[in-house]
This record gives sequence, structure tokens and C-alpha cells, in this order.
Amino acid sequence: MSPGKSGIHGFGIFAKQPHRAGDMVIEYIGEIVRPSVADRRERFMYNSLVGAGTYMFRIDDERVIDATRAGSIAHLINHSCEPNCYSRVINANGDDHIIIFAKRDVKQWEELTYDYRFFSIDEHLACCCGFPRCRGVVNDIVAEGQVAKLHVPHKDLIHWKG
Repeated sequence: MSPGKSGIHGFGIFAKQPHRAGDMVIEYIGEIVRPSVADRRERFMYNSLVGAGTYMFRIDDERVIDATRAGSIAHLINHSCEPNCYSRVINANGDDHIIIFAKRDVKQWEELTYDYRFFSIDEHLACCCGFPRCRGVVNDIVAEGQVAKLHVPHKDLIHWKG
């Protein structure tokens, strides 16, 4: 893998060698923290750093990998609505790892991308991938729509007298 200037956003990662569909490409490495710690770091530390990004990857509801200050170059992989890679949580010897796999054959020097599936009910992040079927946002709009159906504004609740 080699970092370089991305046509999508800032810097990205480019394949030094071709990868076949299904190949393990790279592991997303960083410090494992609780979501509350990740939220506090982002709100009070990282958002104030000029020109710096936040590189968080949620493993599950209890753990987030923070690669902002320490980790592999995998944190530079950009989002795409039509990605050439995908991520999976893989358990090896009792430890969970985030592994990036090739979704399709990847050519030498092609930029690596995956779908971030960012989840937030109240925040939408613009997508810059530029692909014809771009959603316009990095968000996982399907999952957000399903959760939104479960939430009803307080003013719309009907008082039940049972």
C-alpha cells in the first residue's frame, strides 16, 4: 500500500500490487476505546485540530478503533459509494480485527475505497466519490431510515389511558 493524493478527498491509499476479489488487503489498526471516549476525543480534541481528520472505526456498540494518532495507513482509505473493497470484523485467537478485503479485482496503483456506512440520525456527511450512482452522503441511509421509523417525536405520541 502506498499513500498519495486522492481524487476523492485529501490523501488516499493506492495498491502497490494488484489484488484479486476476496483478498485480504490491509488491517485497520488503532487504539481500542469505548464509544463515549471516541465521542469526547472527537468533540473536544480532534475537531479543533486545523487540517486534521478524525479516523474512527466502530467495531460494535462497545468498541471503537481510534486511528487518529496511532495505527496503520488504512485510516487513509477513502469512502466510495461504488467501492473496490469492503470491511469485516474478524475474530482471531479471541481478538477482533477490522480487515479490509478486495470486493473486486483491484489494479496496481488503483485507489482503495470502501463504503463507510456512517450511521447518524442527525448528521449527514457529504460524499465526494464522484461515481455515477453516488448517494451524495457517506451515511448508511438504509439503516438510518429503519431506525427513524422506530422513533416518533414526543408531540406525536398519543397518551394511552389503559
